[in-house]
Amino acid sequence: MTKAERMRAFDMRLPALMLLVGTGAALAAQSSPLALKSVIPLPNVEGRIDHLAFDGSRGRLYVAALGNNSVEVTDTVNGIHVTTLPGFHEPQGIAVIPGNAIDATNAIAVANGSSGMLQIIDALSYQVRRTVVIGGDSDNVRYDQVAKRLYVAHEGGLAVVDPATGQIVQRIAIPGHPESFQLEREGSRVFVNLPDSAQIVVADRKTASVVARWPGTPRANYPMALDESTHRLFVGYRQPATMVVYDTATGKAMAMAPIAGDTDDLFYDSARKRLYVIGGEGYVDVLQRNAGDGFKRVARIATTTGAQTGLFVPEQNRLYVAVPHRGTQLAEVRVYETRD
Repeated sequence: MTKAERMRAFDMRLPALMLLVGTGAALAAQSSPLALKSVIPLPNVEGRIDHLAFDGSRGRLYVAALGNNSVEVTDTVNGIHVTTLPGFHEPQGIAVIPGNAIDATNAIAVANGSSGMLQIIDALSYQVRRTVVIGGDSDNVRYDQVAKRLYVAHEGGLAVVDPATGQIVQRIAIPGHPESFQLEREGSRVFVNLPDSAQIVVADRKTASVVARWPGTPRANYPMALDESTHRLFVGYRQPATMVVYDTATGKAMAMAPIAGDTDDLFYDSARKRLYVIGGEGYVDVLQRNAGDGFKRVARIATTTGAQTGLFVPEQNRLYVAVPHRGTQLAEVRVYETRD
């Protein structure tokens, strides 16, 4: 067969080959545990993006745009950017105080790292209701819906705030700077990551005292997720990039798995027994849990460098990933749907 004949034969097969490639790509997308559903632009947002919070009563997603000194409000129902709230000082942690669509108690709590202030914002008017002096490098925020208290990490521990009055009602002293922490719902403990010392500190919220310290073999432990039903804590380390499973009863490390680098958020999907690890090196890793404590990576989804934070919303079956502006990549939130 001459070269011309070979080229004609290839040209005749090309449509079929393209169909096969397209079909394969579609099947791969369908079989992926995460599928990109949409993208929500964050116009004029510059710099690093930190944590996110979700208000289910309105379908609003709030984004702490640290480098932009703003909080970005998005509508997840219509997939649009709603407004930019200015006037913050390196907003890092953010949490929603639940209410309903017309409930005046509904609010957003924002921790400002550089000022050490916690601002409680009305979710209807976006006006500042209260400003609370927390302490240096205020960071992660959690809301305890049973006790109706806000927990705010800062240099030297956790501050416990009554959002109705703006008063600090308790402080839990923890030497160092806490990163991610998780509150038990069925108990009174709080688990706290201390990346500088590679420790996990366990404190009792009733007595405001440290009750245990678990040393980590890897270092730089930043994100954390909790599965109370199986008494397991999942911790993401950066040095090396590893996820470690801990027994919350004993503090023993039960298993570990490699993960994407530079992680700042990870989430456990209890319905599917999966971990979603968001890594700033440019990937989301999906780890599937086996019958025991072991995890296997079943997908690695490419994002972009610097995208290290996000939020998993179980009631929506969605994972939101915050993407900063870098080069030609503009700031946005990528919306992924979970698949069985």
